[in-house]
Amino acid sequence: MHTAVLICDDSNLARKQLAKILPQDWQENLYFAGHGAEALAILSKHAIDWLFLDLNMPVMDGYQVLAELKKANTKTKVVIVSGDIQPEAYERAKALGAIDFIKKPATAVVIQQLLQRFSGSTNPSQSADKVTKVLQQESIELSFEVRDVLQELTNIAMGQAGDLLARLLNVFVKLPIPNVNLIEVSELHMALASVEQEASTAAVCQGFIGGGVSGEALLILTESSYKDIANLMNYHGALTAKVELELLMDISNILIGAVLKGLSEQLDMAFSQGHPVVLGQRETVSDLIKANTRRWRKTLAIELTYGIENYDISCDLLLLFTEDSLKTLNYKVAYFLEG
Repeated sequence: MHTAVLICDDSNLARKQLAKILPQDWQENLYFAGHGAEALAILSKHAIDWLFLDLNMPVMDGYQVLAELKKANTKTKVVIVSGDIQPEAYERAKALGAIDFIKKPATAVVIQQLLQRFSGSTNPSQSADKVTKVLQQESIELSFEVRDVLQELTNIAMGQAGDLLARLLNVFVKLPIPNVNLIEVSELHMALASVEQEASTAAVCQGFIGGGVSGEALLILTESSYKDIANLMNYHGALTAKVELELLMDISNILIGAVLKGLSEQLDMAFSQGHPVVLGQRETVSDLIKANTRRWRKTLAIELTYGIENYDISCDLLLLFTEDSLKTLNYKVAYFLEG
């Protein structure tokens, strides 16, 4: 009887990558789900031996799936495959019954070690296909495939940044799904509507460039976040403008640096970062963006929103790539796609 396997991840890329490195004899009874509710529906109809489960997904996340499976006392072996590598994410998943926790992107070696520990199998698939075609988009476009890959690469990078922040502040960082869009700069404020809401904000802008790709990283922090960040960093003095600026720079250094590092490692290109510039304090997001509208016509915008559980802390990180960068990214992304 063939082993039945379910891969649950909202990223099509992640599902494909993982499927390719599973044992060859597992390929004949393989199921896929794009979110937790879909996974539970499949589990209710089929006897699944192994479930490879992402944590951060729409509709129903991995924690909710684990909780449901724990109540049902299922015999399915659940392995978390996630870019959220915070210690508390690992602990929560294990407490809910996951037998192991794999950092994205999973590799054939890691899968082989996993199977040796839990099933004695030593035959991971060697069918990792080489790319047989390259995306050559001369026009400024963003295909579904490219968006999916960029979203997954960013998801992994933001997980690394969240882990650094979680360890520094000893908290649990909430990591939503990144938003990837090609937009007119005149419409950029629409992508930020979720963070504006009449709140005063401050922002740090830092340029980056490398290997035919360039852009600006924009970190936006709401005014209400400063007090809790100061407490978490064990600062108990008066929150002067100078102190708030230092807190803003500390957070931006962690998140911008870690996300760009994570992306550069996956794309195999080194980014040089410019000096950070404070765009404003006590200004709205629209005011901050308006000052830069003349610099961009269209931008590939990747929006990441970080929150900290049980604290009134929220910050948005925007990666704004130039139009000229998209062609290079298309070539890079092609190596993550099947031919």
